[in-house]
Amino acid sequence: MADKVFKKFTVVGCSSESYQKAVEVGLSKASESLHGLAWFEVKEMRGGIGPDGKIEWQAGIEVAFKLD
Repeated sequence: MADKVFKKFTVVGCSSESYQKAVEVGLSKASESLHGLAWFEVKEMRGGIGPDGKIEWQAGIEVAFKLD
């Protein structure tokens, strides 16, 4: 097995639907800028409440990609 090195970065995905959707939004946006995403860890789950009472689900995730 070859040696590998990964770099991690943090993104926060937001959704009006659910935590799962917030994670998917964060990963989708991250994959637009970086290729070869390998894995992720959900580090934070929180929510926001707008002035109209609508809830926003927020997921802080660490995403890793393999360095060449």
